[in-house]
Amino acid sequence: MPTQTIRPAAAPVRRSRPQWPVPAGLILLSLIPVVFGALRLTELTSGADVTPQNARFFASPIPVVTHIVSVTVYSLLGAFQFVPSLRGRRGWHRIAGRILIPAGLFAALSGLWMSAFYPLSDGYTDVPLRLFFGTAMLVSLVLGVAAIRQRDFVRHSAWMTRAYAIAVGAGTQALVSIPWLLLIGPTDVPTRAALLGAGWVINVAVAEYVIRRRARKASRRTVSRPSPAVPR
Repeated sequence: MPTQTIRPAAAPVRRSRPQWPVPAGLILLSLIPVVFGALRLTELTSGADVTPQNARFFASPIPVVTHIVSVTVYSLLGAFQFVPSLRGRRGWHRIAGRILIPAGLFAALSGLWMSAFYPLSDGYTDVPLRLFFGTAMLVSLVLGVAAIRQRDFVRHSAWMTRAYAIAVGAGTQALVSIPWLLLIGPTDVPTRAALLGAGWVINVAVAEYVIRRRARKASRRTVSRPSPAVPR
């Protein structure tokens, strides 16, 4: 009697999602403050004319140079931490983290110093915002470090995501301000402060969405795992 070979059904092929759109978008977003930072460094090193807008940087260049360099490293290198294949490599993640955490701390501390001590030519309306979000970034970094020391990877990822969102706020602020300038015109001091705050709020809201989305995916993976058989 002929036998029929029964072949198991082929498992459905899962298409992997592209990994680079989000990091590429973050890099492009980061390039806005990076370019302006490079222009500022060129201004400081080329002996440009001192004006009321840049006098504070010439009077005390170390904080602004520290801020520009640290933010550049933190924002560009940090974008690669959102590549899933790289996040899964412990060697890469640890090496990048050892660079990112000091860079982030320098960025936050220098930003707070400039907000507190640099005399501003156009008023101090936005200083409370800068102090608030600078402190929030610093606290997020400290809590992220504390979480990884406790081997709490979920909390570590959440706090580091919040810190990064605040750090790249300047890029979002530019995207928010450019349409205003094109459609309405130059901004006054209160409006400029409101646009700065809007950029940070948008980034923090996106960060919280990403954090909650990760948590939902993690919970679904936990539920879908088959429970081990209990011997009788």
